[in-house]
Amino acid sequence: MKDAEALKEAKEYIFKHLVDGTLKPKIGKVFALDQIVEAHRFMDSNDHIGKIVVKIE
Repeated sequence: MKDAEALKEAKEYIFKHLVDGTLKPKIGKVFALDQIVEAHRFMDSNDHIGKIVVKIE
């Protein structure tokens, strides 16, 4: 976004609704960090709905 004020407002909106629970991202699949190659393959397949999460522990 080239409009700094619009970007700021969008971030505030997203963070506010994530914190209060009204915005709930759909998680498609969770991978461990050592499965990063599989995570990339899964992402490249376009055979998913939702976010792909890589856990770092």
